[in-house]
Amino acid sequence: MESMMSYAPELMITAGIALLAIEVMILGFSTFILFFLGLSLLISGVLAWLGILPLTWAALFLANAIFTGVLAAALWRPMLNIQNKTDDKKVKSDFDGYRFYLDEGVGPQGNVTHQYSGIQWELKSHQPIAAGEQVEVVKAEVGVLWVAVVDSTKG
Repeated sequence: MESMMSYAPELMITAGIALLAIEVMILGFSTFILFFLGLSLLISGVLAWLGILPLTWAALFLANAIFTGVLAAALWRPMLNIQNKTDDKKVKSDFDGYRFYLDEGVGPQGNVTHQYSGIQWELKSHQPIAAGEQVEVVKAEVGVLWVAVVDSTKG
């Protein structure tokens, strides 16, 4: 037990790095507990290695518990904010820009369908469009293509 205590700082640093790696690479920051514990083990190990913390199990466990609690209290909200960020950027799909001529008139109610890529798509438009008009897909949703009249001046 005495010989293991002399390697306690290195063991704590190694365990901390391993927990941080598991949290980041395998779990993808889905839990923060391993992150706080790993960071705490890393800090406690470095402080023990520098001689700031005494090399006793009680001191190392107590320091690790305190560091884990302080890190969790200080970093919980910022970590949640980072995790809950969403990207509202509109995604460009393969359907955007697809042009075709309407067989029937279409409007916001979406009672017209169009066969494309082996699927019967429901067509919708924000304003009524007459049959025979050339339209372009401006947005694609599940089973629905939103279309708009092609501006003939744009080409």
